[in-house]
Amino acid sequence: MIDSMVKKASPRRPYQVAETIKCWIVDRHLKPGDRLPSEAELIEILNVSKGTVRESTRVLEAQGLVETRTGPGGGAFVKAVSDEKAVSLLSNYLFFKDISVQDIYQIRLALEPELAASLAGKVSQQDMARLRESLHSYDTPCEDIETERRQHFDSLNFHLMLAELAGGNQLLTFIIRFTIQILSDLTMYHRLYEPVTHDLGQTGCRYHAEILDAIELGDADTAFQIMREHMLDAQRVMNHQEAQVRRAFLPELLA
Repeated sequence: MIDSMVKKASPRRPYQVAETIKCWIVDRHLKPGDRLPSEAELIEILNVSKGTVRESTRVLEAQGLVETRTGPGGGAFVKAVSDEKAVSLLSNYLFFKDISVQDIYQIRLALEPELAASLAGKVSQQDMARLRESLHSYDTPCEDIETERRQHFDSLNFHLMLAELAGGNQLLTFIIRFTIQILSDLTMYHRLYEPVTHDLGQTGCRYHAEILDAIELGDADTAFQIMREHMLDAQRVMNHQEAQVRRAFLPELLA
């Protein structure tokens, strides 16, 4: 199997060799913490130079799939990519893209109502208590920008908490986590929590409480509808905030 994979990828290209090693990891059913073959073994298996093996290993380290350890018992080991690293890498890719509030909410509208409906009647009492407790951090009016910023991020974290209960659907959880991170970054970089919207946290809190009520009652249709209304309302508010910031920024450009 490894011979056929090596033939398909040029053994002189570090990135291609790194892909071959990834295929080898999958073929051998290796798990995080398992050791890769030694450098000498990889040179023999892949029929490449020592330099290419080392460069390929560095490629895999940069991707977060391999870690090297020194000393006795050291070597190259398979590593699981953390959610934080994956989100960070994708966020960096989008850093110079012109991502808008509308782009983000197009995804949220497609996923989060379905998520809420899928959780109906399936959230434990312990998790429900934890979700309800989280609402207290944004259930009062904002008096300043810092409070608004904190409440906005706490409100977004509620949606991440829901996503983490998505019944083992790791892809759904990750996509929602990533979307929320992009919205958080957009909010921070563009200061979309300015000017202060005094009841923003309270409005979100009411929606969240109603969503939890529907989930607890096992009412999937109501959970879906309330989450959809929440997303549409949040999009309207964020679009308004984005427009406000751009209007404030325009005179500075023209000055």
